[in-house]
Amino acid sequence: MNIYDTIIIGAGHNGLVAAAYLAKQGKKVLVLERRDIVGGQVVTESFGDGFTVDSLHAGGTLRPDIIKDLNLASFGLVVDSVRKPFISLQPDSNHLVLDANPAKAVESIKRFSEKDAANWIPFLNFMDKVTRFIHAANETIMPRLPKGFNFSEGVDLAKMGINLRMMGGADMMKIIRGIPMTADEFVDEWFESDVVKAAIASLGIHGFTLGVFGAGTGYTLMHNWANRGGLSNVSAQGGVGKITEALASAVKSFSGEIRTGAEVKRILVDTFTCKGVVLTNGEEISAKNIISAADPKHTFLNLVGAVNLPPELVWNVQSIKMRGSVAKVHLLVDNIDAVVAGATHASPLPATFVIAPSIKYLEQAYDAAKYHSISEKPYLEVTTSGNVVSVHFQFAAYKLKDGDWKTEGAKVEKVAIETLAEYFPNLKSSIVNTKTITPLDMEQTYGLTEGDLNHGQIMLDQFMFMRPIPGWSNHKTPIDNLYLCGSGVHGGGGISGASGWNVVKVLK
Repeated sequence: MNIYDTIIIGAGHNGLVAAAYLAKQGKKVLVLERRDIVGGQVVTESFGDGFTVDSLHAGGTLRPDIIKDLNLASFGLVVDSVRKPFISLQPDSNHLVLDANPAKAVESIKRFSEKDAANWIPFLNFMDKVTRFIHAANETIMPRLPKGFNFSEGVDLAKMGINLRMMGGADMMKIIRGIPMTADEFVDEWFESDVVKAAIASLGIHGFTLGVFGAGTGYTLMHNWANRGGLSNVSAQGGVGKITEALASAVKSFSGEIRTGAEVKRILVDTFTCKGVVLTNGEEISAKNIISAADPKHTFLNLVGAVNLPPELVWNVQSIKMRGSVAKVHLLVDNIDAVVAGATHASPLPATFVIAPSIKYLEQAYDAAKYHSISEKPYLEVTTSGNVVSVHFQFAAYKLKDGDWKTEGAKVEKVAIETLAEYFPNLKSSIVNTKTITPLDMEQTYGLTEGDLNHGQIMLDQFMFMRPIPGWSNHKTPIDNLYLCGSGVHGGGGISGASGWNVVKVLK
């Protein structure tokens, strides 16, 4: 029987990052993926002739240090150097165009507020410092507060604090104050125009079941800005699937093994020690260490089983807030240029469009999630690739009060198309194919419990040293030799690879 040094459950980007680093160190590594393709939620898939889409994420890329360490450029990963303009569509067609060129963005902002235009470049400079802080925080192993704290973790925290202090006293305080703020409060300190504020505040709720008046959305705004590299995503050429394809190639080049169509049914545990895994076909595979890239709820409650865990931990895991409320609607059109032709003041494609006309609009869109329904006036983020229009739809609650997702997917698709048609009048007549991915699809197809893209909401009580749960924030678990590396641990959320990179440091 093959005995591996490490088995990694899940071939998402974090699992593959961990696998590549460990295989590069000479470890015998096996990655087990239940789907027939690698990538997890970072995949590019075909849903018909000419209908290839980035299924769940319209863009994103790994941390530059990970790309460099693993030499991913040699495996075909090319990060697009062209930044997309971020366009907030307005009902009166006076659209706000936040171009990647600051001078062009300032000219567009002037139409709404001279004061805001003057603040734009200082704001960008501040967000550059925020980005450095977020990346420094995400590469820091969080200590097991309030217990299990050790000296090495204290040193790492001290380094993070020094990085924060070196940004200057005023900016340091702005960052610290921004963490518990609402997104509305965060942008209100910089801007006066509701249009400008809403466009930026939309990042604070993107992918989260929170409203712009929710405490802590100041932090999620900073988190998303850092991961995306700004308002619009920095993307891989050829789609986000190129990220995980390159990672898989790197794993194999370092003699790591990847098996697709291999679903893990159970993690073998004997007296609080992990021994291996059992696949759904009954096969048992042994390993010295198991790393789960699946979400903490699924890992602990389904794969390990409550009977093998301390009762207090089971209660804490059951209390993790998932609450997915994102759907995706992909539209194949016959002529993308004709579709966007009606958007006055909009820059040429590619671009990122948002339906976020006001702070009030964003908060009211969130009301649907609070009441377990589908927003009639949703917050949308829209991107294009070739003749494909991809719509990120918020809010559509995973747990619906009325109806179920077997039938309500059609409603999401209809609302998305009707909402966009108000801004792009040629859209409806141009559609030749559609694909809607509901929160239930995200759970059943992509393995995201409750359709939560982040493996657990990033909230004030579920971030940093409280992620995934208090007392277990350093990738370790009560089960010896079992570790976590998915988006549900610190460093996760969005596409960066930080949590996959961090778990390798813990294993050293």
